Amino acid sequence: MSRPKDDAVGTVVVDMYVFSAELWQYDGPSAWYFVSLPPDIADDIRAKFATQAAGFGSIKVEAAVRSTQWTTSLFPDKGRGTYLLPVKKSVRMAENLEAGDVTTVSLQI
Repeated sequence: MSRPKDDAVGTVVVDMYVFSAELWQYDGPSAWYFVSLPPDIADDIRAKFATQAAGFGSIKVEAAVRSTQWTTSLFPDKGRGTYLLPVKKSVRMAENLEAGDVTTVSLQI
């Protein structure tokens, strides 16, 4: 799922992933909303980028849902065995998303 991207300096490989998943709300004191990555995509990201992970195992990404794009990080969730993509309020409001909605997500790493 990689594609080369040419720039003035040389060639940079950008990994892009597109998938559909359900938006869900964290069951805790905060109103966090997430999308869980499909297992095959999470496994591929883990294999390619886990050694570059930052604090808490996070991996920086460019995310897009419909016409809204933002920079964020994926966070590993050991209980679910995948990565979680936080979907902030401004994205949910702009795209009229609520918990339980299935949406298409694009990620670039």
